[in-house]
This record gives sequence, C-alpha cells and structure tokens, in this order.
Amino acid sequence: MVYVSLSSEHDADDIKDKSSASQIAEVQAWLNSVFEAAGKEIPEFKYTTSAVAHLNNVARVSQARTHAAQLITTDLQEKAAEYHSQASRVREILDGVGLAFEDLSQNAMASTKVIGTVANSLNLKDTEMSSFLVGMGDLLLRKIDAEEKRDKAHKESKELLENIRKAIKHLTHLKRTVTELEEEASHREGIIQQRQHNLKIMASKQNQYVIQLANIKTALNKVGYTPEINHGALIQMIENQKELESKTEPILNILQTYQNLPPDKYLAELAIEEKRYECEAAERSLEDAVQKALNTLSE
Repeated sequence: MVYVSLSSEHDADDIKDKSSASQIAEVQAWLNSVFEAAGKEIPEFKYTTSAVAHLNNVARVSQARTHAAQLITTDLQEKAAEYHSQASRVREILDGVGLAFEDLSQNAMASTKVIGTVANSLNLKDTEMSSFLVGMGDLLLRKIDAEEKRDKAHKESKELLENIRKAIKHLTHLKRTVTELEEEASHREGIIQQRQHNLKIMASKQNQYVIQLANIKTALNKVGYTPEINHGALIQMIENQKELESKTEPILNILQTYQNLPPDKYLAELAIEEKRYECEAAERSLEDAVQKALNTLSE
C-alpha cells in the first residue's frame, strides 16, 4: 500500500494550519480503506487546499452512504433470517399434517405464490390475515390520498384552464382594443394635420387683417376721422333728420296752402311771420337734437 506524503516546500505552503493537516489525515485514511478494499494502489497527486477540501466532502458523503447501506443490509439480513425461520416453521407444520409444498396441487402452489407476491407488494412482514388487513387498509388510505390529490389536481387544472381561457379572452379584447385605438389614432392624426393646416391659414389671415386694420386706421387718421362720426353716430343723425323732416313736412304743407289764399298783404305777412317763427323753432330743435346726439356719442 502506498501512502502519499508532503515532500515539497510548495506543498507545505499550500497547507498551513492544523485543521488542514487533520483533513489530510482523514482523506488519506479514507483513500487507504477504499483502495485497499478494491485491491489497488492510491495514485500519486498533489495535496492542495482545494483538492483536500473536495476529497474530504467526497469522503464524508461516501462514509454516510456506506453507513446507510450497512444499516439497510443489516435490516434485510434480519428480515431474511426471520423469513427463513418462519418458512422452516411453516414447512414443519405442513410436513406434520402431510401438506408439504411439493405435495400441493398446481392451483394451491399458484395461490401460494400469489399470496407471497401480494405480501411482497404490500411490504408485509408475514402472510397472516391481520397483516393483509393492515396492508390493505394502508393501501386503501394511500388510494384515498391519491384520489384526493388527483381531485385537487383536477380542480386546480380546471381553474387554471378557466384562467387561461379568461386570459386569452382578455388578450383578444386587448388586441382588438389596440387595433381600434391605432385606427382611431390614424384617423385623428389626419384630422389634427388638417386642423394644423387650418390654424396656419388662420394665423396668416390674422396677420393680413392686422396689417389691413393698421392701414385703414392710418388712412382714417389722415382724413381726420373721429369716433364722433362713426357708423352709429351717422345712423343716429339720419334718424333725427328723418324725425325732423316728418315734423316739418306738415308745416310746409300748410305754408303751401297759404300760397292759394286771396291777396291780402297784411294777413299774408302775419301768416308768413308765424310760419317763419315755427320754421326757426324747428331748426333750433333739430340743431339741439343733433348736438345732444353728438354729446351722447362723445361721452
């Protein structure tokens, strides 16, 4: 058997503390036991820190599994001994009553094999009726548990399927909504472009009207335009003129009738003088109305 030791200074530098040395010892002991059992020699390699740590983990796992295998083997050996003892006892009983296994009919032998197979399948320690009842009860419980899990899984799968259907429906609705929004956005984009074009035209017209308004104001200032002679004031003056004309027209008609009177100088002079006073009064009333209208507009 070959034992690997640290022979170079570089190897000694890789492992510096006592814990690493103890790990090396454990790894060497495990390697010796494994390769000795296999009848082979340990290959030479360098004991670095990472190699020792890895081999130490492998050794622990291997030892744990070996110990578990030994426990299982011991348990199986004990059960085999119990089965062998029970088989011997059953064989003695059968031989005592003349029912040896070799003497049984083919149906009985087949039934016995079936009983053994069922016992092994149910993981029974013997073929007693109580053991079969316990095994069947355990199998029934496992069946019920499996059915409950199956029903639960079936219910969850149905809920999941329903959720998937709802999700697909919502996805379809969202796709349709997105398509409608895209179409509406495309349509509104054309409208917005048209409105922007109209706004540009209106802005251009506004600038044009502002320039025209400034030119008109300049022209009005040159000709002496004042707010007192605006359109409203002129309309008011025309209405006053019409009102005065409607008042003076009857007087003029009366004066026209005096021209047809017989020539009487004294009476004619009186009538003319009276009508002159009325005309002067009408003119003064017209002037007062025009002045009042001008003052009202200026205020």
